[in-house]
Amino acid sequence: MTRTIWLASYPKSGNTWLRMLVANLSAPDDKPADINDPFERIGIASERSPFDYLLLIDSGLLTHDEIDRLRPRMYETLARDAADDEDGGAEGAPQARLVKVHDAYTLTPNGEPLLAGERGADGAILIVRDPRDVAPSLANHSQISIDDAISRMNDQGAAFDAHTHCQRQQFRQKLLDWSAHAASWLTQTDIPVHLVRYEDMQVDAGGVLRAALAFAGRNATDAAIARAVDFADFKKLRAQEQVRGFREVPRPHAGGTFFRRGKAGSWREELNAAQVVRIELAHAPMMRRLGYALSSPADLAHTG
Repeated sequence: MTRTIWLASYPKSGNTWLRMLVANLSAPDDKPADINDPFERIGIASERSPFDYLLLIDSGLLTHDEIDRLRPRMYETLARDAADDEDGGAEGAPQARLVKVHDAYTLTPNGEPLLAGERGADGAILIVRDPRDVAPSLANHSQISIDDAISRMNDQGAAFDAHTHCQRQQFRQKLLDWSAHAASWLTQTDIPVHLVRYEDMQVDAGGVLRAALAFAGRNATDAAIARAVDFADFKKLRAQEQVRGFREVPRPHAGGTFFRRGKAGSWREELNAAQVVRIELAHAPMMRRLGYALSSPADLAHTG
């Protein structure tokens, strides 16, 4: 039996890094996992193709809301198929299916959990990151200004792939604002949640990985964890992207990179005082809840 676990995060919070740590658990001793080689059958919950295949409906003919009404059926089917997998508990096989998701934990227009609640997954690992570090990373990823990235993070109606003039490979993903995204996962009571902070991954990636795997019900030896941490070192991931490119970069022709700096606290060098204040005014309660101290006058004097 294979369990389904969401790897949930606001964009640019470390989801891909954690997935690469997991991918490298089964990498050969002498070769890191390829960043462009998915280690799970379904890469992200908002992927369009499983919906069309499983529900036998051309999602391109539906509105965003019509798709959202049906998305729970897709997640139920995928989770049921995984649970029925007889190889799930075999030696060397994964005991949990880890699926990336950027959606906030929201309800469909029919009032049911978009991700199907306990029928869609057994739990969620929520990855969070200091929003002051998210802002410049999101700006780089989306090829927008830092001020525009902050506006997006402060927008209760923010969403990915919400266009209506063209069909994207992924469905609309309602992000909400940064605080509401985290709150949506932490306050829901449908499935258990394990919290991971990006900053803790930087201090002790092996310990964070070990705890996340224990929550997911997935086994790994100490040697495998140590190898995964080495292979998924941020500098090595960035080197892979420089050589091979990375398919998750939204507009590679524009010069953007996915694995950029990966440094906790770099906001002190990248944001100006006004930008820091905008973020903290909007998100102070959730920042405190997650253990992110607000800036001092001295911090603001040395930003940017």
